[in-house]
Formats: sequence, C-alpha cells, structure tokens
Amino acid sequence: MKQYSAEFIGTFWLVLGGCGSAILDAAFPSLGIGFLGVAFAFGLTVLTMAYAIGHVSGCHLNPAVSIGLWAGGRFPADKLLPYIIAQCLGAIVAGGVLYLIVSGKADFTTIGGFASNGYGEHSPGRYSLLAGLVTEIVMTMMFLFIILSVTHKNAPSGFAGLAIGLALTLIHLISIPVTNTSVNPARSLGVAIYAGDWALAQLWLFWVAPIAGALLGAVIYRFINSNED
Repeated sequence: MKQYSAEFIGTFWLVLGGCGSAILDAAFPSLGIGFLGVAFAFGLTVLTMAYAIGHVSGCHLNPAVSIGLWAGGRFPADKLLPYIIAQCLGAIVAGGVLYLIVSGKADFTTIGGFASNGYGEHSPGRYSLLAGLVTEIVMTMMFLFIILSVTHKNAPSGFAGLAIGLALTLIHLISIPVTNTSVNPARSLGVAIYAGDWALAQLWLFWVAPIAGALLGAVIYRFINSNED
C-alpha cells in the first residue's frame, strides 16, 4: 500500500503541477509562462518526485511507464493493475483540485479544454489524428527507452531522476503544439473527465498511443542491452 500511495501522490503532483501550470499560467495576462514554462513544469514534477518517492515505488506516475517497465523486464505483472489504478486516481483527484481552483474565477469555462489532449481542431496547432498518433507513439517510445537506460545497473547512479525529468521537458517542447503532450494516459484522463465533451471522445488516442510507444521503447531497450542485463 505504501507503493500504491506513493504513486497516487506522485501522479497527483504531476497533474497538479504540469496541467496546473498550463491552465493557470500559460497565457496569464502579461506574465504567461507559455509552452516553455509548461514544459519545464512537467519536467520538474517528475524530477522532484523521482527523488521524493523513487525509493518507495520507482516513481512511475504513468500507466504507460509501468507497462513499459514490465515489458522491459523491470516490473512484476501482478503490480501493474494496482499501480495503474493508483496513478489514475491521483490524476483525477488533482484534476478535481484544479477544477475547484479555476472555477473560482468569474469568467471560468472549460471551453479551452482544461489542458486536455487533442487532435484535429482540438490540437493547439490543428494537427491531424495521424500526426497526433505518430507523435504520441514516438515520444513515449523515446521516454521509455531513456527511463530504462538511465536506470540500468551500469548507468551512473544518482542521476536518473534528472535525466528523466529533462527528457519529459524536451518531449513537451517538441510535442505541445501537436497534442498538448500526453505520453501519459493518467494525465490525459485526469483533466478530460472535467473538460468532458470532445476531450473524453478523443481520450482513446492518449491511452492507445502512449502504451504502444512504451512497448516499442521496451523492445528497443532490450535489443540494445541484450548482452548487458
């Protein structure tokens, strides 16, 4: 239960910090942090939690990461479902906290998407479904490859959290204009529930693509490190 609780808290922090920065600060009048600030916010949530709970649960914070770690031979199958449930619950609670905060604004509306992920007319840059699918698969694939590689027994110790946090920052810098960046089904679910409408209708992509990408990342990792493990 300590591990599941850590995943709940960690994913709560990821959605609160990452999506919160996008909802509250990205376009704030004259002081907005923009895409760059949002990218760093997501990276910082993972970086801080990596050192806060990494020793307890491994700091997955992401169903795709848990599945990728399982496929990479680093995580037992019997813990997959409890981890994913804890992550999704943490994301949903964080989305609820953000909803309570933002709904306190006089002109509050979720029409802007509530930091939800989307494609087509709901993509920040109006990118197609295919573009979104490819982006989410490739970004998650690289994310899992990096996670598995920097946590390898022969990798320099103590720096994994930094590398993973910076990797997530870079992923957001690349892909926010395309899908608003998911690479994390729990993160997508946590805000889509409150946005409703199109966000829920398009949510399937942000489960299918990250999981597919995570599996590909694990395959590439195992191929490259076949003689190392």
